[in-house]
Amino acid sequence: MSGLPIRVSGLAKRFGSVEAVVDATFTAEAGRVTGFVGPNGAGKSTTLRMLLGLTRPDRGIASFGETPYRDLAAPTGTVGAVLDIAAAHPAATARGHLRTFGDLGGHPRERVDRVIDAVDLGGYADRRVKGFSTGMRQRLALATALLGDPGVLVLDEPSNGLDPAGIVWLRTFLRDFAASGRTVLVSSHVLTELQYSIDDLVLIDHGRIAWSGSLPDFTEHGGTLEEAFLALTAKEPTA
Repeated sequence: MSGLPIRVSGLAKRFGSVEAVVDATFTAEAGRVTGFVGPNGAGKSTTLRMLLGLTRPDRGIASFGETPYRDLAAPTGTVGAVLDIAAAHPAATARGHLRTFGDLGGHPRERVDRVIDAVDLGGYADRRVKGFSTGMRQRLALATALLGDPGVLVLDEPSNGLDPAGIVWLRTFLRDFAASGRTVLVSSHVLTELQYSIDDLVLIDHGRIAWSGSLPDFTEHGGTLEEAFLALTAKEPTA
């Protein structure tokens, strides 16, 4: 399936006295990897939850193409998402977990073996999840998101728990996924992990979109992604 652009327009959410997200507007294009970055508590996860229909926005629109997630005809066949790696029951095997979620989504059973191969879980597919490391749980979560052969991936901190080899593997996987014409939106608070993974960047800080555009344009503020971030955020706001 080809990718759809992710469109966020004027999205806002308040929890009590806290403005978690304030008029967020950005686009993640098909065929590109878009990094969604910012410090912990900046509003990344709340924005992604609104995008996926898990949290109701106070105002604004979030859609895939022109369609909100809740109105998609085949949600898991259109969007694969990883927001929480703790979803698998510890007593289940990886293969059993994937079969269950595949059946719930109405996906063909042969997709199970394909996604196991795609995330390099072959040697662990019949082991119980309770013995998995955090990195292996990340791979299983990604495999679950891929069951519907989606055109869009939305990933929240997918490199958490991965060793250096796993981070390189994830980088390659996401680049290849986008190169096939699909859409990737990946959040992280660790800028150095995204330096070689993304095409475009959306920076959120204190719930507001501080910058969006291509990575080369952003790094004109500094030599590396991290240096550019520090240079940009160090600037005094203009009157």
